[in-house]
Amino acid sequence: MRRTLLLAAWLITDIVLFVGAYVCAYFLRVGFILSTDFPLNLFVEAVLVISPIWIAVMLGLGIFRLTRVQSSKRNILHLLFACIMGLSLFTLGYYFLFGQFFSRLLLVYAGAFSFVLTTIWHLAFDQWQRRILRKDPPSYPTLIVGINRETERFIRLLNDKQSPFKPIGVLDSQGSPLKEIAGVSVLGKLNMLEEVIRTKKPTHLVQCSNLEHTINLMSVARQHKMTYMLLPSVIGSVGHQSMDVIEGQTMITMG
Repeated sequence: MRRTLLLAAWLITDIVLFVGAYVCAYFLRVGFILSTDFPLNLFVEAVLVISPIWIAVMLGLGIFRLTRVQSSKRNILHLLFACIMGLSLFTLGYYFLFGQFFSRLLLVYAGAFSFVLTTIWHLAFDQWQRRILRKDPPSYPTLIVGINRETERFIRLLNDKQSPFKPIGVLDSQGSPLKEIAGVSVLGKLNMLEEVIRTKKPTHLVQCSNLEHTINLMSVARQHKMTYMLLPSVIGSVGHQSMDVIEGQTMITMG
């Protein structure tokens, strides 16, 4: 429910910002008057018609995933692309609905305002929703498997960045004398995996070590409808990794 409400609030506020950006551009170009040559109501009507399509473009780009880092370069470029698409669709929509558009400068203002306001709002919303998603019970409880230096580094990274993925426990095939790692409780050996899943109800399982148990962990994650993740260091990969597709087959590329 928390995730649904956050997403709904995000979509609604983005539409409000989109319309607001275009209205600001209108008054900046036309002046603070209600022009009869270029009526505000027709302008706003065209923006409202296009705004759901603009939202659909961003949904298709994955911008509204709650776990996505909104400050990443890729996400900023996706926002820029979505705002350019929104501007193009608005121009076409207004032309087909009401006729020729009178000002190219207004379009420049509208595109710039929509991109800047949307980007600032997404960055702010990202910081706010991360705190909401991490509140107990967390929306994305994450179980960590394997204890080594990478485990501690990874847990600290998630906590320092206030990631929506909140570690709720650590398991290891050999067990550990440690009671906690970077503030996260060590829950025991892997023979407690099913019990931990039943009590903690994690949505994600991240393997940081214990390579010999990979197949079993993947099977358990699939059985319990969890998302399975694997640190590259587990398979000895320390270079660049990417996802490629060869003839329709997804592949992990390293190097």
